Amino acid sequence: MADRLSLDFDAIPNVPGVFLIWPRGGPPHIGKTSVLRRRLLRLLRPPEKQSRLLNLAGVAERVEYHPTGSPFESAVALYRLARRYRAEDYRKFLKLRPPPFLKVNLANPYPRCYITRRLGRDRAVYFGPFTSRAAAERFENAFLDLFQMRRCQEELDPNPGHPGCVYGEMSMCLRPCQAAVTHEQYRGEVGRVVEFLSTKGESLLKQLESERDRASAGLEFEQAARVHKKLEKAAEALKLNEELACDLDHLYGIVVQRSVEPDSVELWFLYQGYLQARRRFTFAVEEGQPLSLDHKLRELVAGLEFKRRSSRERAEHLALLVRWHSSSWKQGELLLFEGLDRLPYRKLVRAISRVAAQNRDAKSPHETQGPSSRLGSSP
Repeated sequence: MADRLSLDFDAIPNVPGVFLIWPRGGPPHIGKTSVLRRRLLRLLRPPEKQSRLLNLAGVAERVEYHPTGSPFESAVALYRLARRYRAEDYRKFLKLRPPPFLKVNLANPYPRCYITRRLGRDRAVYFGPFTSRAAAERFENAFLDLFQMRRCQEELDPNPGHPGCVYGEMSMCLRPCQAAVTHEQYRGEVGRVVEFLSTKGESLLKQLESERDRASAGLEFEQAARVHKKLEKAAEALKLNEELACDLDHLYGIVVQRSVEPDSVELWFLYQGYLQARRRFTFAVEEGQPLSLDHKLRELVAGLEFKRRSSRERAEHLALLVRWHSSSWKQGELLLFEGLDRLPYRKLVRAISRVAAQNRDAKSPHETQGPSSRLGSSP
């Protein structure tokens, strides 16, 4: 029944986008493409000869498409649609795997740091995301050498008769397993590790710099040299950290992308690792009045309500962010900052201006279509 759906393919813009094709009596076929018209033509126009390529011309009843301004917008839109229409297997469909994180489980009497891909709302510090497990392991091994927190995986029951391990013999662990320190002393070392992760190493660097300066002022040059060597080791460890990786509760940012609308960009706010709903930021001149982008941005941020969703969604949002940020098809800009009260508006204005300039350069006449269209007919 190739004539069951009648489409005006000339009305479909040749731009990136996502689409849904509803067959008779089944779930929709969901996809994304860099050229909407060409993809829908291939899927919905009756084939002239036999082909192994998927063709839905004989079963499609309704089509919906949404033009997008960037690959990032396409990826997020496809994720939203897959969660809605393929709830049982959307992760497999999207090949979406949560990125690795470092976790310090503070609910454990004797916490340790380890790698996980699972986020929870337990009493823990999560540091990440990393692009790969290998990257997380390199940073973990480097920074743990700066502290004396345990690395063993066993559930501890401190006992002086415990055999211990090589890290204890090398004075790289406080040996809580052998009751060599009190519970409070060990938790104090854990607190230093958490502070190191929460400040991206600044707490330890400042401490070591202060110790080195005091030793130098007291003419204790050998001690100053030892502290300086440790300071260099800490700096080398921090070089192994990745741009996105931080304490997730301090992960704030804005993804700036091209828009399908003229004189606009699309903004995705990142709040503690949760991607918020897309916000379109328009900077067209209104009634000939001068426009202050800084002022308009402050008004936009003041009116936002930030939402924390499930831990599962948080991991998925970060998986989308890491996939885009580490990809060869990355477009647009990402601006990271330490909190909403420290949002760098001037940097954001410049980022928006750069993306808007790219948008103007890439525009072509057929991109003046509206942001979404729904086509289809059923007798």
